[in-house]
Amino acid sequence: MLKLTKKADYGLIALRHLASVPGATASTKDIADAYHLPVTLLAKVLQQLSRAGIVQSVSGTNGGYKLIRHPAAVSALEVVRAIDGPVILTHCFTEHGTCDQSDNCTVREPLRKVHEAILDVLNRFTISDLAESPVIRLTPLPVPVNPVASARTARPAVAAALTTPSGSGVRSGRALLLESDVHQEF
Repeated sequence: MLKLTKKADYGLIALRHLASVPGATASTKDIADAYHLPVTLLAKVLQQLSRAGIVQSVSGTNGGYKLIRHPAAVSALEVVRAIDGPVILTHCFTEHGTCDQSDNCTVREPLRKVHEAILDVLNRFTISDLAESPVIRLTPLPVPVNPVASARTARPAVAAALTTPSGSGVRSGRALLLESDVHQEF
């Protein structure tokens, strides 16, 4: 089954959060608290995105992370690759991929087309697309323990709902690849 890793998912959630308020910074803890993500894992993900030149770490009182580039210039594919490395459907059509069945394989070419379609969808889908997608509340918001402190850093605890570029459907943040997008490629 094809699915995003938790780290890639968290990276996309964090970038959507940062893109929702252009030019703003947010701390790892603020993002983690807003979406109920593990702080230590999110910190590692944001460091990877910083090394990839997608976000910048800002120190100081109002520090945290901010987007370096415009959200429309950052694709989901770039984010996934920055966090997880190359996207590989199967090893048979990679540079070093070999298989005992290579000479007789009847699915290698169709799988290559599926792989290319997946890469194309991820490459066309940008952080701007994420930020512009409607937000759906999947779980009730937690009641703040300290309403004064929470009011300063409050962000809705929601999951990003993604709409396909063609507007054909809405899915959760973990389902970037919609069946209708992949089918349209063939």
